[in-house]
Amino acid sequence: MSSITGNNLKLSVFGESHGEAIGCVIDGLPAGVELDIEQINKEMARRAPGKDKTSTPRKEADAPKILSGVLNGRTTGAPLAIIIENNNTKSTDYENLKKVPRPSHSDYPAFVKFGGNNDVRGGGHFSARLTAPIVFAGAVAKQILAEKGIFIGAHIKRIGEICDDGFDFNGITKEQLLSLSSKSFSVINEDAEEKMRAEIEKYRLEGNSVGGEIECAAIGLPVGVGGNIFDTAEGRISSFIFGVPAVKGIQFGLGFDFAKQNGKAVNDGYEIKDGKVALVSNNNGGILGGMTSGAPIVFSVAMKPTPSISLPQKSVNLETLENEELVIKGRHDPCVAVRAVPVIEAAAALAILDIMM
Repeated sequence: MSSITGNNLKLSVFGESHGEAIGCVIDGLPAGVELDIEQINKEMARRAPGKDKTSTPRKEADAPKILSGVLNGRTTGAPLAIIIENNNTKSTDYENLKKVPRPSHSDYPAFVKFGGNNDVRGGGHFSARLTAPIVFAGAVAKQILAEKGIFIGAHIKRIGEICDDGFDFNGITKEQLLSLSSKSFSVINEDAEEKMRAEIEKYRLEGNSVGGEIECAAIGLPVGVGGNIFDTAEGRISSFIFGVPAVKGIQFGLGFDFAKQNGKAVNDGYEIKDGKVALVSNNNGGILGGMTSGAPIVFSVAMKPTPSISLPQKSVNLETLENEELVIKGRHDPCVAVRAVPVIEAAAALAILDIMM
């Protein structure tokens, strides 16, 4: 198992959903960065569970405790380590999962890989609870990037059949991204929120779950960041993004919609604007040949429905090797996409900072 990522900026995530605590270690941060702890706590609150019916009823403060790497509010250059205590666990809800794995969850492959020693309580180390320290690390990365004029924001583009407006790929502003990053339910078109909440509630009342799509953007990157072949900006960003549980797909710019278009219609032309080279359009999502083009980086992520639902599902008993119907207990998000928005922003910030270092 590898819980460490990054080339120049190393992030290590540790802990289990129902263990004493979760946390992370960030190695490679520059010294002297003044941290806005209040802003970091706001980012943590966006991801924290138990706010309303769109998330799990499990309530956790998600208050990070800094153990090292910060002195007098500034980074020291040493590894920055934090822990986040787990205070509201109900581990008995997961007893039956030790021998009956959840469909579409990590339970079975983890059981085989680790010889049945994996922690299934709340998903253990595979739990989305582990995204809390990622948000902390991403909040730190965001502050460093902001000093360089780089800003990141995301919104819920789709939940089930309900869609939000999409980004104007070539017209994204700092103000728009900061506005989205300040919301607990991030949408561009405010009218979409009520419809999305109703869509989630419909599935929650059924004991079911629903998937979603998150669109993320970053502005302010210079031209030429990234590399080709195996060191592309898309590949490096995707590597961080796929560390987020429930992510099953990512596309940059038009993505799969390129397959139904012709070159003349979607090629991004150039023009001189304010005395500088600029793109007329940004269908490639800000990356060409694996390198940033100077236009906003834009990508969207598909999040699968939460596997842990209360409806009966087909599974097997790993002890008796017989078919068995599984009814899952515990507290789970009816739609992970809502709380995943700040996580995707955080993963993007970490990837971009890692590339730029």
